Amino acid sequence: MSDASPLTEPTLDHPSDGADPWQHFGDILVRAGKLGSRDLERAMAAQREIGGSLDRVLVSLGLVSETDAARALAEHLGLPFVAAEAFPDLLPEPEGLLPEFLKAHHVLPLGAEDGRLDVVMAAPQDAFVLKALGLTTGLAVRPGVGVPSDIDKALTRLLDEQPEIEQGGEGIDIEGEAGDFVEHLRDLASEAPVIRLVNSLIGRVIEMRASDIHLEPFDDGLHVRYRVDGVLHPEEVVPTRLGAAVSSRVKLLAHLDIAERRLPQDGRIKTRVKGRELDLRVSTVPTVHGESVVMRVLDRASVRFSLEDMGFEQDTLARFNQLIARPHGILLVTGPTGSGKTTTLYAALAKLDSSTQKIITVEDPVEYQLEGINQIQVHTQINLTFANALRSILRQDPDIIMIGEMRDGETAQIAVQSSLTGHLVLSTLHTNTAASAVVRMQDMGVEGYLITSTVNGVLSQRLVRRLCQHCKAPVQPTPELLQSSGLGRFVAPGKPIHEARGCQHCRGTGYQGRTGIHELLVVDEALRSAILQGHDASALQQLAIKAGMHTLYEDGLRKVAAGVTSLDELLRVTQDQSDA
Repeated sequence: MSDASPLTEPTLDHPSDGADPWQHFGDILVRAGKLGSRDLERAMAAQREIGGSLDRVLVSLGLVSETDAARALAEHLGLPFVAAEAFPDLLPEPEGLLPEFLKAHHVLPLGAEDGRLDVVMAAPQDAFVLKALGLTTGLAVRPGVGVPSDIDKALTRLLDEQPEIEQGGEGIDIEGEAGDFVEHLRDLASEAPVIRLVNSLIGRVIEMRASDIHLEPFDDGLHVRYRVDGVLHPEEVVPTRLGAAVSSRVKLLAHLDIAERRLPQDGRIKTRVKGRELDLRVSTVPTVHGESVVMRVLDRASVRFSLEDMGFEQDTLARFNQLIARPHGILLVTGPTGSGKTTTLYAALAKLDSSTQKIITVEDPVEYQLEGINQIQVHTQINLTFANALRSILRQDPDIIMIGEMRDGETAQIAVQSSLTGHLVLSTLHTNTAASAVVRMQDMGVEGYLITSTVNGVLSQRLVRRLCQHCKAPVQPTPELLQSSGLGRFVAPGKPIHEARGCQHCRGTGYQGRTGIHELLVVDEALRSAILQGHDASALQQLAIKAGMHTLYEDGLRKVAAGVTSLDELLRVTQDQSDA
């Protein structure tokens, strides 16, 4: 260690120029590329609010590792950084130093000679601890900076206490006291290896273009899978001994209760990955082997809020634009979870003029914030449900209302009343076909005459994977295939279609990116009459087809003919055409 003089006052607490005492420390991390300047501002604001040292705040927020924070602190204070490899094998025992004091203040004595005590500390800026060390031992104290978790491990080992956590093949021993276990988890989750692992798991979503990260505990460890273009891809298996720590790390970042492992929890993580800000929606549920964690990636940069870029065929897009231009009525978007319904509604809202119209949305959750649009987050815990929020926003004099999901009869009834009083209502519904949405509203208790008076149209959609432009291969379809699949209507004689092959650009899948296929049911006089007569979904579907509607399958065939996707992919996605 260098001959740095002992600190006689808390350097970080009394800046001479009145500036924030932690600013220089943060600037060191920013210059080193370990931290973004915007993240630093947020962390400093959090530190001013909750107190404590900025290095610990940064680590607890997962913005930097313990090692990076300790090295920056050493540079800021002009003190040496002491790595764990330099810690002694035997603990020096200066007179008067109690184990409890050393552990409470994260101080590890390195050696005493010539009237001087060398120590490594987690917080050498703490003048109280330095003074106490000097008064107790009667020695001049020369501090260095160490990684807190390394210091604690060394103290545990050298003071001959129980091992910190069982790291063998059986994983963490959960038979002890619950409080101790939670503290162990918290400590483990704050260690640099776990932080690095979680950061790398999240960071991989950018290169893989993943929409979800699944962390699933099983007997042999924590299985990691990424959903890319709607299909799950297995990646690594985290060892069992680290599984609970990784899950706890994610829960800490999402501000969830890591002590609660028996009930599902939901949270949110905001982070920066490779220069891009990511929002992660976190959901945890208990399973027999531990907690299953799913992180939905909300990457604003990758979302297209333009209807023209979402795969609409020109005829469908023209009719959809006419529907969203109407002054009142209901426009529904249907499809299963993950079919892009909300994104389509966002794109429709982005097309509307929010400067001249009052637009209010009620969502659960608010996934993306749109400029000029009032967005309300549903909170069922405080009884702010879709229905209750809708009743209130009608007094806000809106022109256009978007309901994230029509879940029950009460919400559907208010939506109908809103449209009857001159509002345009956009919403989503979980049905397989466009015509089924009408029947589903009837099941919710909405009268047929109200449906015919309010519903302007229903858009049903799915997402199909696009063929990779680098490796898609032309194939000549047989006459039998053209006949049986219906492709003959859209493919000119002798023209090839394309199939997936796989290359390094698409990670061997043959597909890269997704696009939409749509069917748009416009409620005209013939459909209104059929609805009032109580016809079922299949009859309504046939009427819409006669009026010129292309079904999801037919719209997909047009994309197969254009070389956008493959017939196999279309069949995979449209196998749920019937609606029970």
